[in-house]
Amino acid sequence: MLGLVLQPTVPAVLEPYLPIAVIAALDALFGGLRAKLDGIFDDKQFVVSFVSNVVVAAFIVFLGDQLGVGSQLSVSVVVVLGVRIFGNVAAIRRHLFRA
Repeated sequence: MLGLVLQPTVPAVLEPYLPIAVIAALDALFGGLRAKLDGIFDDKQFVVSFVSNVVVAAFIVFLGDQLGVGSQLSVSVVVVLGVRIFGNVAAIRRHLFRA
């Protein structure tokens, strides 16, 4: 949300990694919200999960760029994190709406 308000400029060298980092961060946020609703939220685990998700996802894309298959690895990261995000959203929905 802060990025939408401030509209920071991203260096060109980091542009390929930003979408993947945002998706990884969203995965950690939805996972944290799910844990909070389940009553098992741990702030240390959330911070570690948030940072490690972003770093690992960016590293996978970087590695793919170095190997010349950056777009394929980017798609795989998006698919894996997307499945996790939708799984967490489904659990949140079940918890909130009992459906």
